[in-house]
Amino acid sequence: MRKNIVVLIISALLFVSCAREPYISPDSTEIGYQGRVAFTDSAAVFYWPGNSVKTRFRGTEVYALMRDGNGKKYMNVIVDGDSLILFRPDSVKKWYPLVKDLKDTVHTVEVFMRTGFHPTWFFGFKTGKKGKFLPLPPALEKSMEFYGNSITEGASVHDYSGHDFWDSTYTDNYVAYGAVTARHYHANYTCIARGGIGLLVSWYPLIMPEMWDRLNPDDPASRWDFSKYTPDIVVVNLFQNDAALFERPEHPQMVARFHGEIPGEKEIVKAYQDFLKKIRGVYPRAKIICTLGSMNAVREDRPWRGYVRKAAEGLNDPDIYYYFFFYKGGLTHPQEPEQRRMADSLINFIDTHIKW
Repeated sequence: MRKNIVVLIISALLFVSCAREPYISPDSTEIGYQGRVAFTDSAAVFYWPGNSVKTRFRGTEVYALMRDGNGKKYMNVIVDGDSLILFRPDSVKKWYPLVKDLKDTVHTVEVFMRTGFHPTWFFGFKTGKKGKFLPLPPALEKSMEFYGNSITEGASVHDYSGHDFWDSTYTDNYVAYGAVTARHYHANYTCIARGGIGLLVSWYPLIMPEMWDRLNPDDPASRWDFSKYTPDIVVVNLFQNDAALFERPEHPQMVARFHGEIPGEKEIVKAYQDFLKKIRGVYPRAKIICTLGSMNAVREDRPWRGYVRKAAEGLNDPDIYYYFFFYKGGLTHPQEPEQRRMADSLINFIDTHIKW
């Protein structure tokens, strides 16, 4: 009997000790999310580049309870909006220290997905025993949504070797033009992008018109609820992979999609317009910017700019615009300075043509 009493007392003390560490679950109002995020009974699930989770607290340290699908995804931990720490959780669910030894004052911390596609589970935050979670500032008023390929994803932006490495060490959506543009406007940011994807054909079976409305990009039955929010501006940057594959008619995906009959201008323009109509159907009041670049599909001697222009103009929609990025030259993806230049040019276009 005495042993049982001792065990119960020790268990109670351990419970009290654990309870002293402030913890908030994924559905807490003191947590904010960015982008399309799935929720289970116990976790928030991130699939997309640019997904993020944020909280505000008073204290010196904060931890996240997480696990990654394969333990290879790098993330950015942004502290107080400026300090950035590289973070990679493994495939084991456990508490990860995001930041420690801060001044004992009010801080914000955000975990930002540099890459996407295999899932990452988030189960909550905790602080040290003397910490306290605080309400987040009011929600941002503006929202932007970007549809694109590896350029929009931010593939190999940190690779300066010329090899154009795509792995999560070098890919970083945080410095891609879309994320930079959204931060400039203090806007909510959603990124629906995947390396290798096209509008009519991709380097794999999935194309953007089949993926664009998913919550989980790899699950055909998974659907995003478009009533959750409406972006003020939607940016579409596609055709780079279509352009590359149209020069390879023997590629298995070209054969599977077109059976040896390469589409002409009429079919290409119609496919682009059909996609824009899908976006307009869920976002009737959004401004839509059709763009292209900054890789070789945007070269003036190629036909893809013309396809984008004809598709945008042909819909006779005053809130559909077209704008082309510069051609960066070479065969590699835009690096961080080029992504910054893309963001600057897009910001200039928006400031000049769009009131929002």
